[in-house]
Amino acid sequence: MKVVVTTQGQTLESPVDPRFGRAKYFLLVDTDTGGCSAHDNAQNLNAPQGAGIQAAQTVAQLNAEAVLTGHCGPKAFTTLQAANIAIYTGVSGTAKDAIELLKNGKLTRTAQADVQGHWA
Repeated sequence: MKVVVTTQGQTLESPVDPRFGRAKYFLLVDTDTGGCSAHDNAQNLNAPQGAGIQAAQTVAQLNAEAVLTGHCGPKAFTTLQAANIAIYTGVSGTAKDAIELLKNGKLTRTAQADVQGHWA
């Protein structure tokens, strides 16, 4: 499965970024092969609006099947759902920790946005 983890760095040892739309990086991890690649989200870090939607579109273009993040706002949530991407919020620790939790069935798929738009 291809999973995006929002991170503050470019490796599996990087901390999970609690923000989805304004995460510093998207770490794309293939849970089957263990391969991963970092994708910069700089275009959304200081965007006045639309960061969540643009970030969700980026994740969809990466062909991710799931997102692991701290929080997800309503517009990003709707965009991810429309792309059939599973969303898991409340994730913390390192990207590696988050992937292990997912693989071990210890994360619950999120049913709705857990913060308001423009959450910092």
